[in-house]
Amino acid sequence: MDKKQCCVKLSVQPSRGLMDEKFVVLVQNVPPGFQLTIHALHQCEDGHSWEAFGHYTADATGTVNVSENPSLGGTYSGVEQMGLLWSLRPVPGSKPGFRLRKVNVQTPMEITISVCQGHQTEGFVDQVPLAGVLVERWYLAPGVRRIPITEDNLTATLFLPPGPGPFPGLLDLWGGEGQLLEYRAALLASHGIASLVLDYLTPKITMETGKMVDIEYIEAAYRVLQQHPQILDSRIAMLGLSFGASVTLKMAAYSQVVKLRCAVCVGGTHVQPVDGFLKELLLLCRENTEKIRLNEENQVVLRDLLLPIPTDPSLKVDVGRLRCPLLLVVGEDDQNWPAHESALDMKEMMARAGISHLLTVLSYPNTGHLIEPPYTPHTRASTFKPVESNESLMALWGGEMVAHSRAQEDAWRKTLVFLRENLWQKP
Repeated sequence: MDKKQCCVKLSVQPSRGLMDEKFVVLVQNVPPGFQLTIHALHQCEDGHSWEAFGHYTADATGTVNVSENPSLGGTYSGVEQMGLLWSLRPVPGSKPGFRLRKVNVQTPMEITISVCQGHQTEGFVDQVPLAGVLVERWYLAPGVRRIPITEDNLTATLFLPPGPGPFPGLLDLWGGEGQLLEYRAALLASHGIASLVLDYLTPKITMETGKMVDIEYIEAAYRVLQQHPQILDSRIAMLGLSFGASVTLKMAAYSQVVKLRCAVCVGGTHVQPVDGFLKELLLLCRENTEKIRLNEENQVVLRDLLLPIPTDPSLKVDVGRLRCPLLLVVGEDDQNWPAHESALDMKEMMARAGISHLLTVLSYPNTGHLIEPPYTPHTRASTFKPVESNESLMALWGGEMVAHSRAQEDAWRKTLVFLRENLWQKP
């Protein structure tokens, strides 16, 4: 196509929005039947580049609408409105083991979407695009307030929705790598839930004592929410992923301080020593790090099932003690925790206790461990540095890209519904 004869028009609407908000990519003013590639490029905060692309053919009006027309190849196929986000992958030549996560939620995730002539599969850096648009996706909606929390020696961040409140609250716990990951809490606050994300594992927290934090540390974070003047003290939830889900179950079942309106556990298990806490659970996890199987290219191919469900009641949380609604979100191809098997066992335990009505299970086939907010790129395996370890290992999370991406979108929508029903409505 002669560029002088055709001025390609590319639009992305909305070009600025929340991370879980869909956009429409529209290419216009190309010849009917014209073959083109729509390419997305993102440089994350660590400097590494990620890309996704789809192959399209213009219709009789010289138009491609990504939300209506199928991709004929690329990093995704078929009609996939958000394929340019969820199929992002490290550019060729990148070191293996990367996982895409937003660090600074006060800045947007920037994606350059461009149109190239023909069906291209490589060499995009050397291409001169026919058109390009910069897109911003935010975890932080306008008006959401970010407040660092240091009282009671906590390492935490509170996100308050816009307005005077009062708001329902949520305590957000991440997994076994520690650190303060803010993007999920920021997105929850953008949907009206005051969310406090807590770092409860990083060694710096316990530097003075040389010990892991105890239950009182989690309870102190809960009290921060409970005592905040803009938060409804009787409408507080917990949400945990992976290791954080296991901690959430422990607190919901045994804490005399934490009185939850509801709890959400993503990819977690109730298998843990009842008489212990973080240290004992971490020791149990470390026993399984040698179960990773590698191929000749040093890539993870299989992990033996972690933490088989025991019959000894002292080795699993008694979820029959729960007095609040519980949502379990599990991937049936989870290669890191036995979340699916654990959910089935918890279902039986709660049935025996006569509280089946409190349990909701979202179980997704071909879905892995890391069920994150929508359009987060699927990561089947990545490097992982456990707390109190000087070495990184390659962790296998599982899942197939398309099924996993579908599950993330569905689970997030249903999680928001679950939280709204339990935090806003009367019990």
